[in-house]
Amino acid sequence: MTASAASERSARSEPPVGLLALDKPEGITSHGCVGAVRRVMGTRKVGHAGTLDPMATGVLLVGVGRATRLLGHLALHDKDYSATIRLGATTVTDDREGDVLTVADPSRLAAVSDDEIRDAILPLTGEIDQVPTAISAIKVDGKRAHARVRAGEEVDLKARRVTVERFDVTGIRRGDGWIDLDVDVTCSTGTYVRALARDLGADLGVGGHLTALRRTRVGAWSVDRCASWEQLTEGADPRALLIPLDDVARRSFPTVGVDADGATWVRNGRPVRELLVEPVEEVTAVLGPEGGLLALVGPSKRGGTYLAVFVP
Repeated sequence: MTASAASERSARSEPPVGLLALDKPEGITSHGCVGAVRRVMGTRKVGHAGTLDPMATGVLLVGVGRATRLLGHLALHDKDYSATIRLGATTVTDDREGDVLTVADPSRLAAVSDDEIRDAILPLTGEIDQVPTAISAIKVDGKRAHARVRAGEEVDLKARRVTVERFDVTGIRRGDGWIDLDVDVTCSTGTYVRALARDLGADLGVGGHLTALRRTRVGAWSVDRCASWEQLTEGADPRALLIPLDDVARRSFPTVGVDADGATWVRNGRPVRELLVEPVEEVTAVLGPEGGLLALVGPSKRGGTYLAVFVP
């Protein structure tokens, strides 16, 4: 065996570690994507940040190995979506996959003008109190809301404060009994685009639901830089799709570098306030003298706290 072959074999014997930015296809759950990654990567330590429903496509961040410890922080970043809202009917799931609950009166729907639609969108932008869609992953008495809805139960969720930075209509099409709106949305974590469709339809008095949803960005990760489903499942070396932890940190968080003594400090779990010159004001990545990710730190009353440590 040549030296290069031995090195490659050794690398493959190591547990995979990194972030997979995946362009999730339609028709598969986020959990299904995790299962596929487990199979092709040969490891059980896989998770995802930010659930996408089977109908939705686009950016799904999947952590492998120690990268799973970054997922909760990556999920907090803002997101971009492209969607199609259909006015004229409500459904139990607030999207096209649910049973129809109500259908608008044709004359009322026909009377809805383009200006009226845009005016109704304005109160749904900025900081708003949004009731999450019932078909969500939020737990109600230990059971996911979507599971309760699909079992025929009624779910009452409390409103949450979210931020909708952008809610732009890019196209309006009218048909027999429906109005379709193509929209672009930029929003904070915890925002449900299906709930925006529901609330817009309710405010217009005609009902609304989603017929298409594509997540085009999560924080620094845009869909045009994601791996495809085919690359993941049919590629010769799926591990090559993994983004190293230090690259993820540089693209996703503010960074601060430390020297060898600082790296030892992190390894020993010494206080953050004595490691860094300035108090930590936001989630920050600590990089070692060679640029490797040592830890994530966050703000605290004591000047900073460890959120995750990546060195032994």
